[in-house]
Amino acid sequence: MVERRYRHPGRKRHPGRQVFQGILFVLHTGIAREHLPQELGFGSGMTCWRRLAEWTEAGVWPRLHEALLAKLRSADALDFSRAAVDGSHIRGVKGGSRTRRSPVDRGKTGSKHHLITDATGIPLAVTLTGGNRNDVTQLIPLLQAVPHVRGKRGRPRHRPDVVLGDRGYDHDKYRRLVRALGVKPLIARRGIEHGSGLGTQRWVVERAFAHLHWFRRLRIRWEIRDDIHEALLTLGCALICWRRLSQAARALTLPQ
Repeated sequence: MVERRYRHPGRKRHPGRQVFQGILFVLHTGIAREHLPQELGFGSGMTCWRRLAEWTEAGVWPRLHEALLAKLRSADALDFSRAAVDGSHIRGVKGGSRTRRSPVDRGKTGSKHHLITDATGIPLAVTLTGGNRNDVTQLIPLLQAVPHVRGKRGRPRHRPDVVLGDRGYDHDKYRRLVRALGVKPLIARRGIEHGSGLGTQRWVVERAFAHLHWFRRLRIRWEIRDDIHEALLTLGCALICWRRLSQAARALTLPQ
């Protein structure tokens, strides 16, 4: 909470809860912040953007995501027995340091979202790169970005037992690096027939991308600043965790 000055306090800050609702409104609808309807009481679009930048600098969103992951682990709704990784290209409209021309998507300029989920599709970590980056280059950063998840007695958990990946991650160098982290890689090999069976387990990360890009602000990158887009990405992951936590709570309260 920001304290007001005693002398010359200036205009009173808009309540944080309402500003947060404005940020969620932009995330869900994809509306430009300058078009945020004033009659909804969220404050101006510039107010929401400044508060988003302020909270991003304070590290609010990763802490929120980590806290929700701990709640899920406490509810036995988080499965570290395996993890799945994948990447998804999005178009970048206004540019930014992590926007590049994609070599596979007709040369469109954009960014890539790289995601790692648990065995049930709960987002554990997400990274942002230019659209020209190969998915395999983010395999180790994704594993290292998984937070130390508390929620149970004993040491926090932050490494899955197994990581699943498609043929885009087929590289022996990265297999060795994954094993060095104490994780077993299960990655499809190039040049072999389809039917490895990994798709029956790896589809959860594709579903997580569908849930993540259900937030319209994440389907196309409008933010020039990388940290702001990453903040919205992390907030989207936290909201998916919140929904899964709500589902787990409802399942516990339903009569048997």
